[in-house]
Amino acid sequence: MRFWRLLRRLIATAVVLAIILVLLFRFVPPPTNYYMLSERLRLGEIERDWVPIGEMAEWLPLAAAAAEDANFCAHSGFDIEGIRGALADEDRLRGASTISQQVAKNVFLWPARSWLRKGLEVGFAVLIELTWSKRRIMEVYLNVAEFGEGIFGVEAASRRYFDTSASGMTPRASARLMAVLPDPKNRSPVSGTRYIQSRGRAIEQGAGTLREDGRAACFL
Repeated sequence: MRFWRLLRRLIATAVVLAIILVLLFRFVPPPTNYYMLSERLRLGEIERDWVPIGEMAEWLPLAAAAAEDANFCAHSGFDIEGIRGALADEDRLRGASTISQQVAKNVFLWPARSWLRKGLEVGFAVLIELTWSKRRIMEVYLNVAEFGEGIFGVEAASRRYFDTSASGMTPRASARLMAVLPDPKNRSPVSGTRYIQSRGRAIEQGAGTLREDGRAACFL
């Protein structure tokens, strides 16, 4: 009995702490995360500079949505159609992971795949969707996503690859930056490979479509 009481208290404490952190990060930039800390230990240093979404070129969030989650404004954290497609095709497993889920994983959890982490990811994604605006979710995503070895966030990536700030990114540069996802360690937005060129064109076109048809209204 004592063990179960202790376990219930630990779970309740963890839930309360999770809620407090989610509410805090609605207003305060997350200072770091598990993966950034591990990369800092491995590499010695990382590149990261937080920038508000209002100071980014609008093509960056547009390209992110086009590349990773075109239905971002329409769903409540989970892309049901993407999940169905992933269940039918294991190669599309990442396609079921929305930007909200990626923020939950990147900010609060660890990268290794497991049922425990996936379950916690769902819980955090629900909390995030309930308490953050879509614009805030996109802002945090763009500031914590990895775009190269030791390069986190669009500001650091823009300066490293394109010698400009996030505010100066063009539609093409924004699209090619997002083309490195989900494998930023093995892809470069300035590599000029056939994949980056073709994927970049597709993302750039998709970003323009999202801008024109209103599906980006929740974060622009």
